[in-house]
Amino acid sequence: MQTEAGTPIGAHETESTAPRRRTIALLVLVAVAGYTVDQLTKAWAVRALEPGSPKQVVGDLLQLDLVRNPGAAFSFATNATWVLTIIAIVVIGVICFIARRLRSWPWAVALGLLLAGALGNLTDRFARPPGGGQGHVIDFLRLPHWPVFNVADMCVVTAACLIALLAFRGVGIDGRRQHDVPDDAS
Repeated sequence: MQTEAGTPIGAHETESTAPRRRTIALLVLVAVAGYTVDQLTKAWAVRALEPGSPKQVVGDLLQLDLVRNPGAAFSFATNATWVLTIIAIVVIGVICFIARRLRSWPWAVALGLLLAGALGNLTDRFARPPGGGQGHVIDFLRLPHWPVFNVADMCVVTAACLIALLAFRGVGIDGRRQHDVPDDAS
């Protein structure tokens, strides 16, 4: 609805739509950046690395070691690839649903990272052999005493840490802090 003569329709954003648009834009920006880095690094790893032939980057601290992982992190659930595919799809759907209430920049970053990670590994499930939602995820980063992982995994773990921190601090999706309810003085 036009508020003043000559003012373009939709030129005035309400108090609630402007912050929501900015936080959703941040979520999308973080997701696109994380997804792009994940897919580019996986494509490079497939071209440049041979399975079972790790390359040292920083001595034994960081190695590049190409692994095709049918499971989740730590090679968990290797025989349930389709379950992991369904979980990733559900996570993406939940993020899209939650984004309608999003007003918090830290939550936008956390959810953007989670979306990037879920989409990155889901892309592998569909685009990599054997395909059809059961493809193997490309992992290539190895640290000492740690399973091989990829950028999508880093996004998911970082998102989980941020979400836990935000929940611990009582910051809601809408940016409001949950206030402690005082105990009844009896």
